[in-house]
Amino acid sequence: MVRYHHFRSCHFLILSLLAMLKSAAYVHAETSLQERVTTLEAQLAALQSIANRDDQASLPSHLQTTSPPELPTLIQHGSFAITLRGFVQADAILYRQDSEDQLDGATGQPLNETRFLIRRARVRADAASRYVGAHVELDGNTIAGNQVRLMSTELWAQWPSVHGATPYLRGSLGLQKIPFGREVLETDVDRLFLERSQVIRALFPGEYDLGIRLMGGVRFLRYSLSAMNGAPLGDASFSARDPNQSKDLVGRLSIDAEPAPWLTLRAGASFVYGTGFSPGSLASKDVLVFRDDNDDGQVQPSEVQVIRGRAAVPSQNFSRDALGIDAELSAQLPILGKLVISGELVWARNLDRGLSIADPIAAGRDLRELGYYVGITQELSPYVRIGLRYDFYDPDADAQEQRGTERVPLSTAFSSLTATLAGCYSRYGRLSVEYQHNRNALGRTPTGIPITLGRDVLLVRAQASF
Repeated sequence: MVRYHHFRSCHFLILSLLAMLKSAAYVHAETSLQERVTTLEAQLAALQSIANRDDQASLPSHLQTTSPPELPTLIQHGSFAITLRGFVQADAILYRQDSEDQLDGATGQPLNETRFLIRRARVRADAASRYVGAHVELDGNTIAGNQVRLMSTELWAQWPSVHGATPYLRGSLGLQKIPFGREVLETDVDRLFLERSQVIRALFPGEYDLGIRLMGGVRFLRYSLSAMNGAPLGDASFSARDPNQSKDLVGRLSIDAEPAPWLTLRAGASFVYGTGFSPGSLASKDVLVFRDDNDDGQVQPSEVQVIRGRAAVPSQNFSRDALGIDAELSAQLPILGKLVISGELVWARNLDRGLSIADPIAAGRDLRELGYYVGITQELSPYVRIGLRYDFYDPDADAQEQRGTERVPLSTAFSSLTATLAGCYSRYGRLSVEYQHNRNALGRTPTGIPITLGRDVLLVRAQASF
């Protein structure tokens, strides 16, 4: 009987051990299954992230220097998406040194610039899939009266890259950004300084032009090559209308590298080669002019002058070109935030289309242009940014004037020192205060010597994005 009870106890013990082992095996199997499910979910999330990046890569891009914000999607079907975005910039010009309560004698427009205005109000719609897409952007402003205009539109097809937002190759046709330098490609909504530097506004007024473009990138390399009309939206003579058959060739080669997780380097070289247009004049007849010098109301022979007629002068084309280099260094500093140091240098010939219109046919010689800027911006917190920029532009490096019996060099340069303070709320809003100290040679002393015409500006800008 004792043996039986001992055997029975051993039997129960063995069965208990087997049950424990089976339970442990079941738990182990269940744990392994859960680990496999977790691993598969992580892999699926990674693949979905890559797919999302590829879809984002299909959206139109101008090789922006900043990461594009997420776009609100109106319609989504597979890789096809329709998105809508926009922003508004309202300015209050508190002080402008050259503002007058008068009218321009030539145009009849007010000379007062101390005012409120809508600088930009833009809405952009994108329709894009993985391989093809299009966008339309409208702009409204009150800079020179209430106006609404087509800002940009393009149709494109691309060979998308596997990773990242830059395709291997994209071909586009339409009204698009001129692929030159850094500031032209920088978006208005992301730029801390309220306007671009003098040299960029003079050589590439309006930043957009009609043409065809090939662009893309591989790893850290970026490239862009365009054939364009050569008459940007802000062209003072022929806005968005090409006066000759020749097209401007514009190209840019750059790098976008991240040497360290906290450091980003962007640098590039750009060029322009094209043809400008010098308008001619119609023929005129001889004209008799009477000027009553002694105010006696009588015609004297000495008071009658003959202005000789002129033969017609045909319009002519001329060559123009530019070369530019630019760089931007971004560093994430401890405690403070992002520090950005940027600069650009441009050499050009007969290219000014916005400030001092270049016409070498009328001048009888080529006009050499030189400009540059250096800027620094710093995040003090997620809500506060400051910036300081100096820019210089000379529209005619060989300018001279007659003083007495001698011809002496004449400075036609413009320079500006700009300080900006901005309060930011993520990407949705910004309130900026900026002071611009401008120097130029537009003023004259009583003896005719060029001096600085006061053009300092203090303004406030409110910006909202959606």
